[in-house]
Amino acid sequence: MEQTEKYRAPALEKGIDIIELLSLHGDGLTQGDIARALDRSQSEIYRMLSTLVRRGYVIRSKDDDLYSLSLKMFALSQRHPPVERLLEVATPKMRVTTRRAWQSCHLSMESNGDIVVVASVAAPGDWVFSLRVGTVMGLGNTGTGRVMAAFRTDQQIEALLDIHRLARGEPQLDRGEFMEHVARIREVGYERMPSATAVGVTNLAYPVFDHEGTAICAINCPYVERIDQLDVPSIDEVHQLFLDLSKELSAYFSGR
Repeated sequence: MEQTEKYRAPALEKGIDIIELLSLHGDGLTQGDIARALDRSQSEIYRMLSTLVRRGYVIRSKDDDLYSLSLKMFALSQRHPPVERLLEVATPKMRVTTRRAWQSCHLSMESNGDIVVVASVAAPGDWVFSLRVGTVMGLGNTGTGRVMAAFRTDQQIEALLDIHRLARGEPQLDRGEFMEHVARIREVGYERMPSATAVGVTNLAYPVFDHEGTAICAINCPYVERIDQLDVPSIDEVHQLFLDLSKELSAYFSGR
């Protein structure tokens, strides 16, 4: 805590406070509105606003003297598309974790109601069990699908269920049973279930959160138990490895 306080940048924090406040008010705010909302003086707010306007992050309306966000931050974010950035950060970390776990893993996202594998890393060794990039997975019968749904509002889940198309081999979804799974996952924070598509596989699935607490993707390990003499991590140790990975990625993408 002392180190955090030591390296604070008050001017930068004021600028960020203004940007975050304006992001909540699309119609704009006056200088006085901003000063009152942030409990700052008019003079210090004026200096910060002048700089933000000059740099193009904030627009000042000449007609009613309202300040609002420009599209500059959006334009900057598009220099590195979200999915591309996600894969650039996540894939190397997935490789490290698979080597430690001796298990494969994949990363999936929701797209138009489909649960799609966007990155896949095979386990080390001579034999592996993994999913190909582009595979469309079930929503109700997979750990990934359940985790992707669990960390949304009930209204968002209903919308997801309405547009979801059954994946190949996926059984008809019982909404009541599905919501029971969702409630359990919300409580424990992940899914651990026998695979509903392959015998002898345990699905370990973990959410990766954005800054609003929504699961933007899920990390899944299709855990296969080895019974030979190779000394590899246990399922509980593998669980911890992938739980740590999901927390690390969540910290990155939520900005925490």
